[in-house]
Amino acid sequence: MSRRLGWSDGLIAAVDETLRTLGGAVAASRPSPGDGLDEPRLSTWDRRTSGALMRVNHAGEIAAQALYVGQAIGARRPETRAHLLDAAREERDHLDWCRTRLDELGARPSLLGPFWYAGSFCIGLAAGALGDAVSLGFVSETERQVEAHLKDHLERLPPRDVKSRAILERMAEDEVHHGTTARLAGGIPLPAPVRSLMSIGGETLRRTAYIL
Repeated sequence: MSRRLGWSDGLIAAVDETLRTLGGAVAASRPSPGDGLDEPRLSTWDRRTSGALMRVNHAGEIAAQALYVGQAIGARRPETRAHLLDAAREERDHLDWCRTRLDELGARPSLLGPFWYAGSFCIGLAAGALGDAVSLGFVSETERQVEAHLKDHLERLPPRDVKSRAILERMAEDEVHHGTTARLAGGIPLPAPVRSLMSIGGETLRRTAYIL
């Protein structure tokens, strides 16, 4: 009975989180790193570039919310579930920061937000079902790939866009922390084919969300 109750509670929380994430009702618990910085004067081309890059990052944060919520449902140990939900709270900050920055740039979020969420939620459920060690290993590998992606975006951002840069730099720091704590909590390395599939999935999101 307790196991069924745990899944029931998890699913209710997942529905609530889905509605908040896709409905734009997520509020950050930390101030945005871009707060207090003057809005840079960007050319039309630079503004479009920054908007497209931040749209990709916003879509990635939608996926991150879904992954962590899905994994938390299947977590075996309370410690693992707490770790996943703590990371999800920080990712929620990222989601709000990116959405706010999109508004400031006059850009829109990805049109495929529900698709990114649904697909990532299913992946999170599958990872969680394979056990805590695999699930935490999935977190570690995900964050490693996200860190590399953020470094690429920092190189591609228009130099004058200091507000977006401050946000991405803080996000990168958080992702490193999430990956490190997941490994220390017992995450195991994933097989090379799995890492490759994750990389392909991430690249698909980045290329698609840049446009859509």
